Amino acid sequence: MTRHFLRDDDITPSEQQEILDLALEIKANRWAKRPLAGPETVAVIFDKSSTRTRVSFAVGIADLGGQPLIISTANSQLGGKETPSDTARVLERMVAAIVWRTYAQSGLEEMAQGATVPVINALSDDFHPCQLLADLLTILEHKGSLAGLQVVFLGDGGSNMAHSYALAGATAGMHVSIVCPKEFAPATSVITDARAIAEKTGGSLTVTEEPSAALAGADVVVTDTWVSMGKEDEKAERVATFGKYQVDKEKMALAAKDAIFLHCLPADRGFEVAPEVIDGPQSVIWDEAENRVHAQKALMVWLLERV
Repeated sequence: MTRHFLRDDDITPSEQQEILDLALEIKANRWAKRPLAGPETVAVIFDKSSTRTRVSFAVGIADLGGQPLIISTANSQLGGKETPSDTARVLERMVAAIVWRTYAQSGLEEMAQGATVPVINALSDDFHPCQLLADLLTILEHKGSLAGLQVVFLGDGGSNMAHSYALAGATAGMHVSIVCPKEFAPATSVITDARAIAEKTGGSLTVTEEPSAALAGADVVVTDTWVSMGKEDEKAERVATFGKYQVDKEKMALAAKDAIFLHCLPADRGFEVAPEVIDGPQSVIWDEAENRVHAQKALMVWLLERV
């Protein structure tokens, strides 16, 4: 049965560790795996603009011996005359995998249903699982292990990054705190799913409005833009709402002395994060950005082995 990666809990804790171990192997030897040699083609579809996702998938596919076919829905039938399921049935006869950066999670689910090649969520409104693999890889490199670490996400708790941290962090056995205004809490279903996973892995998920207690002794501090794509007209309101959740020097001082800071980028310095933090010695954002390539290569290798 073909495996897909649409949300962070599509893989088990042991499978997550397999992919991260493979990513470390691939990072140490860039040409170790060539499952797409031929070259085979991978369709990489974009509804949303992108820098890191576009480059990391294109480079990763080429490294694996394949050829990336970059498709914009603006110049294809997907999202217009053709359904995601019909698009998948066409593409699966021509490509080795389908990567889609889109809006609605439901579109990805429709595309994956019955597809005979792996479908990968390169970002949706609800989840950003490929970014979390890169983040976990970065944390693993800097901390040596994942289970038991205290991870704090500050900002929009209902964002795709917060949702993915809840699920992926629980899968890794981490203690994840989502710190956000009450009206921007994670989806109830995500909280329920993450806590069910955490019960099995020894992790936990806490949702709170107060940063100080959550940050005390934290190993990892994370934030993301307050204004996600499609919400630009809400910027003034969001800046006013999220002001107390900016990651600044004072908040980082509450965390452990060896805490690291992550941000998936692009960053809006002076809003969700102070310049002295994101550009400071505890920031590992450039490792995090690079690790998109290695984590996604590992994911593709792992999925292609299961087709």
